[in-house]
Amino acid sequence: MELSSILRVEAVKTLSAVTSKKRLLHEISEVAASAYGLSAADICVALQERESLGPTGVGQGIALPHARLPNLERVHGIFVRVEKALEFDSVDRQPVDLVFALLAPLDAGVDHLKALAMVSRTMRDPGLCAKLRANSDAATLHTLLTESPGIRAA
Repeated sequence: MELSSILRVEAVKTLSAVTSKKRLLHEISEVAASAYGLSAADICVALQERESLGPTGVGQGIALPHARLPNLERVHGIFVRVEKALEFDSVDRQPVDLVFALLAPLDAGVDHLKALAMVSRTMRDPGLCAKLRANSDAATLHTLLTESPGIRAA
């Protein structure tokens, strides 16, 4: 599995006016709905339910929200860069500005875990994160994410 197989350029966006975690999850849902033809309402509910189990802010300004949804055939990725970092209940209590969300089928099993591991490894690269923070163009962000070395899942 490669990041380019789960992330469309249409699912990459820079947001400038997001001020809360709830609003961010709503925006991610809207981006996903537009890029993949899914229900924004269903996505938002699923992301919020998953978040209520425990925050997905992994530290260093990065969050990896994820959820499983019925009627999906494969894993979908959404990347959002937030211009003004916001509180996300991260493990290090730092605000979040880079968010890579994953949506997976209910029965995705190992594919969901592989995708999550791949995204986690990718987002741990401090050089890549610096480049992502320095750019706001969706096509550039997509290229940076999908052409980074060492991002394949097992």
